[in-house]
Amino acid sequence: MKTHVKALVVGGGAVGTGIAYHLAKAGWDTMLVERDELTSGSTWHAAGLLPLFNMSYATTHIHKYSVGFYKALEAETGLNAGFAVVGNLRMAQHAARMDEYMLYSSVAETAGVYHEFLTPKEMKDRWPLLRTDDLVGALYHPQDGYINPADVTQAMAKGARQFGCTFERKIQVDAYRWTGSEWVVNCTRMVEQGGNLVASDDKFEIHAEHVVTATGNHAQRTAKLLGIKIPAIPVEHQYIVTEPDPALVEYRKTNPEHPVLRDADAKWYVREERGGWILGPYEKGAPARFEFGVPDSFRADLFPLDLERIEGEYMSMIHRLPTSETAGLKADFNGPICYTPDGNPLVGPAPGLRNMWLAEGFSFGITAAGGTGYYLAQMMVDGEAEIDMASLDPKRYGSWITTEYAARKNEECYDHVFILHHPDEERPVARPLRTAPVYDRQKALGAQFGQVNGWERPIYYGPKDAPEDFDHDGRSFRRGTWWPYAVEEAKAIRETAGLIDATAFTKHIVRGPGATAFLDWFTCNALPKVGRINLTYALTPQGTTRTEYTIVRNGENDYYLVSAGAWTAYDADYLRKCAEDMAPTFGHIDIHDVTTQWGVFAIAGPNSRKILAELIKDADPATALSNKRFPWLSARKIELGMCPVNAIRVAYTGELGWELHHPIEMQRYLWDQLLAAGAKHGMKLAGARAQNWLRQEKSYRAFGNELGRDATPLEAALDRFVDLSKDFQGKAAMLATGIRSKCCTLLIDGPDDTDPWGKEALLLDGVKVGRLTSGGYSVAFGKQIGMGYVRPDLAEVGTKLKVKMLRQEWDAVVVEDSPFDPTNARIRLDG
Repeated sequence: MKTHVKALVVGGGAVGTGIAYHLAKAGWDTMLVERDELTSGSTWHAAGLLPLFNMSYATTHIHKYSVGFYKALEAETGLNAGFAVVGNLRMAQHAARMDEYMLYSSVAETAGVYHEFLTPKEMKDRWPLLRTDDLVGALYHPQDGYINPADVTQAMAKGARQFGCTFERKIQVDAYRWTGSEWVVNCTRMVEQGGNLVASDDKFEIHAEHVVTATGNHAQRTAKLLGIKIPAIPVEHQYIVTEPDPALVEYRKTNPEHPVLRDADAKWYVREERGGWILGPYEKGAPARFEFGVPDSFRADLFPLDLERIEGEYMSMIHRLPTSETAGLKADFNGPICYTPDGNPLVGPAPGLRNMWLAEGFSFGITAAGGTGYYLAQMMVDGEAEIDMASLDPKRYGSWITTEYAARKNEECYDHVFILHHPDEERPVARPLRTAPVYDRQKALGAQFGQVNGWERPIYYGPKDAPEDFDHDGRSFRRGTWWPYAVEEAKAIRETAGLIDATAFTKHIVRGPGATAFLDWFTCNALPKVGRINLTYALTPQGTTRTEYTIVRNGENDYYLVSAGAWTAYDADYLRKCAEDMAPTFGHIDIHDVTTQWGVFAIAGPNSRKILAELIKDADPATALSNKRFPWLSARKIELGMCPVNAIRVAYTGELGWELHHPIEMQRYLWDQLLAAGAKHGMKLAGARAQNWLRQEKSYRAFGNELGRDATPLEAALDRFVDLSKDFQGKAAMLATGIRSKCCTLLIDGPDDTDPWGKEALLLDGVKVGRLTSGGYSVAFGKQIGMGYVRPDLAEVGTKLKVKMLRQEWDAVVVEDSPFDPTNARIRLDG
């Protein structure tokens, strides 16, 4: 048995095996260890479905790769992976569900996933056993289907062995130790004893340069061994298998197999199984299990059944497939399936650790196994994947995550598998949790909240007396009930003033003897002078955009960095690791996450200076906020009433404005002062949705939308923020990459009741030439607006394209960057 390898994969389910295959194929000396037998975790009792449907761009690519990869495995390995390409039919009982499918169609088109729409009659003609009279339509993936989980895992394992990977079973990992250059993994050989798997006296070490954990239901044990948090906890999933259905048996004599059937509004999937049916429901009340670890005695085991819990879903299957009523129950299963709070897996570098990679929390592990292996191997071998994997990064959850939070959110995620996934969806469980001091004041004023990194932040302000479910009931794939409120908020910022709570912003202090040299290397723009600010980007070594920062220079070697609120742990981890790497070159660097110490209010609009003038305490208040004393893109320490404020003259909305960074403990005081002063000047409270529209009118890129690890700053058309006269991380790779696609802003003549969401395909003569990454409504132009990437030759101002929305093509035209106030006259306004 090997004791030294390049990569060690821990976990022999479908996901771990898929990763081992692709690492070995890339030429890495790879070993996989499994505590029991291959597929003995959730893989063995998985239904093996391969759903291509997904609203996530990254996850769609992962699933798409898997489907293609599995089809080619037999030719490569000689093993039949058990792929039944029967198709996947997603039925809709009402128009809102079809709206969801039409939005998904946009995502599928951008990723090149083939799909069709069917009418109830077309479904009935093809599959007469289906009841379709109460359906409005369906989305159909003819290239989809299901696979045998054990067969595909064994096929990937054989393929991995052909590339030199070794597999060792009955090996338990007991400890991990990082030496500075490799991982020393303490292992124990497990033996059978009375039907249980117990530790033997055979203990040994494996040395590995890289480790990947794909431990499935055992993620909590992995977290403890690594000293980190992994919010992957299993939830019970039941499914039942019926005896043969005589009508189905008769139908199959002259017809091919039914597609996998999904009645999302009934919360189940159904597929054929040896003349009968498999029903897999996603019911309410399924509990989380193994919150603190899997018992040693639990192997390829199941939980007791709770059939009463799925009675409603069973009856709805009979409704949809009336002949199934005569088929008795043949078998039933209730096993653990791992989830995460948002349903996406955790794929990428482990927080705080070197060369430790996580592949945990897969609720659709069979679907994702091949694609995860492919893209994770790219990240490990090449440094980055060809698609932006940030949405799956384990560091999207911070250290504030607890077991209770993860368990309750994972239960909610299970229950939400088949709900309508509105783009404006905000899930209610475990909220509110992280709140700014003014939360209750905002709520009393009608704030409707979204959640970002656990923080509650106003997304818009509805009626003060709105019922608790006002926002929930008003969500839509078109313009929800929130839309007119966001319009009025956006207009107020353009015409008078608006106040936005931006407390969730990520904030870091970077100081010390090496701070200036480090940040000059770490970011691509010139560093600001003391008292000034700049917008800049940290690049990956591959030259793509890793993080966007506003940098405030407080002193010669003293900086305050502001970045996106959703990515605090993600940004902190990269910043600290890079600083640690470069300290021998640049000198000592102190880094402190001060996110929770400072609140932030953004005040913007033509009257914002007048409002602050009501409060500022200064020897010469008449000039304190003037361009001479407080110019655009500068920072000043000011006093608003009795509150000390670190003010930054910048506004994400493109209006005259300031960010007011204040001690969190004084937030309520400052809020009350601003509201009283603002009332005299027409100020409205505004939320994140109005701000998102306004930043698109200014072509301000957003991280996670226009900015990510699949495009360089030059491709994002941010040349003015890239100082090519200096050296910085990723510069050579950025220049070598060239311009593969280009970011641009488009105005759209779209439908009367729908705005783009940033998921839509961009077309020229019916051919996809790009995709939107952001979308919304422009109050300045009175039409839809969007930002996205197109072929470089099509990013020229005046280029006419089409945007695919609601299965129709709508006129769009590329406009100049910052179509609203392109000279920034409003931002620079003096007074």
